[in-house]
Amino acid sequence: MRTMKRTLMLVASFFAIIVSSCEKDDYKKGGLLPGGGESTPVLLDKVSGRNVVAYCTYYGKSIPDVNAVTQINYAFAELYVKDGEYKGFKLQGEESRFKQIVELKKKASDLKILLSFSHTVVNPDNAQGGGFSKMSSTEAGRKAFAKDCLAFCQKWGIDGVDIDWEMPGVSWSGHACDPLHDTDNFTLLMSQLRETLGKRYLVTYAGYVKDKVVGEDGTSKYFDLKALKDIVDYVNVMTYDLDAAPHHHSAIDDPTAYWDWKRTFEEYEKAGFPKEKMIFGVPFYARHSFSESPTSIDYKKVLTLDESLYKIDNWDEKAQCPYISVRASGAFYAGYDNAKSIAIKAEWAMTRGMTGLMCWDYDADDATGTLRTALWNGVMDKKY
Repeated sequence: MRTMKRTLMLVASFFAIIVSSCEKDDYKKGGLLPGGGESTPVLLDKVSGRNVVAYCTYYGKSIPDVNAVTQINYAFAELYVKDGEYKGFKLQGEESRFKQIVELKKKASDLKILLSFSHTVVNPDNAQGGGFSKMSSTEAGRKAFAKDCLAFCQKWGIDGVDIDWEMPGVSWSGHACDPLHDTDNFTLLMSQLRETLGKRYLVTYAGYVKDKVVGEDGTSKYFDLKALKDIVDYVNVMTYDLDAAPHHHSAIDDPTAYWDWKRTFEEYEKAGFPKEKMIFGVPFYARHSFSESPTSIDYKKVLTLDESLYKIDNWDEKAQCPYISVRASGAFYAGYDNAKSIAIKAEWAMTRGMTGLMCWDYDADDATGTLRTALWNGVMDKKY
């Protein structure tokens, strides 16, 4: 769901040098940020029709608080494609982890759980044989995949599927791509899922911050927002990883960054995408770089950074986001979100007609749930 996801598992080892030794709940004095705290979180009452979506990974350890989310997207399942032909899909990681998440429906009958499909391949018995690009290129492949999705939803009693193809027409993470046809084939795939799963199940996808881009040579990339707006239930827009240091990666308004929330909203509005189907994403991590280690830092690790090396409570008034700086030089090290910035983002989104927000990923929050509490309360605030 986020660029170079698998680097998450490498961050902990790198930070063994610079992160102080402390227990999960024993954050250092002064380490908490504006809006954060160690007191028991108080959650507002749920407002019908509003959405707080949390991505929960196969490699994560946390079990989501069913009182702080309306929907969980389980990340991930992966396609099995051999010699360009779709053969099926499997969960990434252990099935027992998925069972833990599905069991949460017993605690909250109105909780929605979706299976999210990744373009990445991590299972040892699988290989990159064409992925989404090849599967979606034929009617037979699209129908077979949609049929398998329906059977899986029925078997497990979950509520739909989420497609995380990053991105049609672009070969990120080394996956196969076809710039001439991927964007159109993605639309055909979502249409087939809608037809097969019907209105009983949710059909969503992880979207980019831009509409499709068509080249002079007839190639295209990203997603056709105009074509998708009447097919999907909503889009989880990945409004993070929009830049790296020395810029914020998920600012509401930052002209110095490659992209931001404001420009994303304008792009979707221009395409006629319904506001109530836009769910913007909030990162529960800091972004330092896309190539230099550490690429990202989970929020819970931000709070334990060595205070003699890093200052974590800087605030950018224009971007309305906190950031980490290097104490010795004052240099911008990484942008991220805290409770204060999430509250601001929630107000910004809800006053523009959106129905909620999502986060990547749930496991990166601190032990007291600072970020998920801010996310829930921001979305459920009745003054919007």
